[in-house]
Amino acid sequence: MISVALCTHNGASYIGEQIRSICLQTLPPSEIVLSDDASTDDTVNIATAAWRQALSERGGVDIELRVLRNSPALRVTKNFEQAAVACRFELIALSDQDDSWPPDRLERMAAEFDRRPDLLLLHTDARLVDKVLEDLGQSLFFALEVTPDELRRIHEGNAFDVFLRRNLVTGAATLFRKRLLESAVPFPDGWVHDEWLGIIAAAVGRVDVIEAPLLDYRQHGGNQIGASRDSFTAKVRKALASRGNTHAERARKAEQLLDRLGALSAPGLDAKREKVRGKLAHQRFRAALPAARLARIAPVLREAATGRYDLYGRGFRGVVRDLFESV
Repeated sequence: MISVALCTHNGASYIGEQIRSICLQTLPPSEIVLSDDASTDDTVNIATAAWRQALSERGGVDIELRVLRNSPALRVTKNFEQAAVACRFELIALSDQDDSWPPDRLERMAAEFDRRPDLLLLHTDARLVDKVLEDLGQSLFFALEVTPDELRRIHEGNAFDVFLRRNLVTGAATLFRKRLLESAVPFPDGWVHDEWLGIIAAAVGRVDVIEAPLLDYRQHGGNQIGASRDSFTAKVRKALASRGNTHAERARKAEQLLDRLGALSAPGLDAKREKVRGKLAHQRFRAALPAARLARIAPVLREAATGRYDLYGRGFRGVVRDLFESV
């Protein structure tokens, strides 16, 4: 029994296609919870019409559509929290308003949960497509520069260590057990819903990844998050750009994670809490680096010698940014 938590905001352009792709799954969901965030267009009416049409086409399938309307808007993270909490069935699939699902997406993902009772969250790669679903020749994992080592570690049960460095979970590509919400709700400010669900799932249970692209992830210029691989020029520009409050915000997120893990109980949590403390110390160090680039050299090299840039960030890339970025 599968619920779909679908969040919308002025999504009239694509919501009909997405609803159809959900309703026409080889393993259809039992319900779609559509949480609309103060849309001013015809999103909800288009979604409802597409749902009715798809059910009439396939016949004999009962998929309930429940609509929640927010005014004022909750924004992305809290809207997904609301939609997920309202879901009633064991497995919850998150859905954006502008993507499209291959017909066997839910069937292939649900089969993993049937086979593995310990599995708490599963995410997949995605095919990047343009606004008319034409293949852009890239996958989501390519855009994120996901490495074979990161995938191997997730498969081996070490997703927490991977996600402590950086998030690889994209909400639109995710299916999880409803019991995860017992540990994850409420979603804290500052965290995006998918990165929070991913790391909490990795802290208290088993996370895995399907490397196949089981989602058409539409890139149309109006995405609230989206995906694209940085060029070399873009990477250089980022390395020289102002860090602003980036590291202070990451430190705050580590504090929030540590607080939540302190309230939870699961095997191995003591060791994971200690890793989060290391992450917090590393982010505080980076936030406190002096403005003068020459003055950063010695402390950055000492921090690099501890291995924390590799444990809690992008390794050498983080060292370079801390040496060259402006303040």
